[in-house]
Amino acid sequence: MTKNIFKGTHLDVVPMPNRVVRFSISLPPKLVNEMDEAWKKMGYENRSKAIHDAIRTFITEFKWMHDEGGQITGAILLLYYLDIPGLIDEVMGIQHRFKNIIFSTMHLHLEGNKCLEIIAIKGSAKEVRELTQGLMTKRGIKQVKVATLAP
Repeated sequence: MTKNIFKGTHLDVVPMPNRVVRFSISLPPKLVNEMDEAWKKMGYENRSKAIHDAIRTFITEFKWMHDEGGQITGAILLLYYLDIPGLIDEVMGIQHRFKNIIFSTMHLHLEGNKCLEIIAIKGSAKEVRELTQGLMTKRGIKQVKVATLAP
């Protein structure tokens, strides 16, 4: 029996006995070739696992951008310079306001007065966004990157 689990799409979906769903998609040949080259170079055993991981990343990014109540886990990477007066106090103050979603931090001294802070987080997408925005708007913060996973 074919069941379309993707509303608004035209996909033939065939449930498999080992609890996976097999479906077909159409892609431009260039994109397929690039994907095949990438997953092989990355060391994946097969295309399906690589596509699985790409879809999981897509879903996680969607949740991060749109889902107010969804729970996410991940890390915030924060690059900043120590020469801005009061910046460390501001960063610490923001972190203390979000201590309910911060599980750990790691501070690395890079070159000169440049530092990298890695903040492990677990909480609602809304809270993680608020924390990230609070950090990235501070003068002296050079770069903020968020890596999220769907738990």
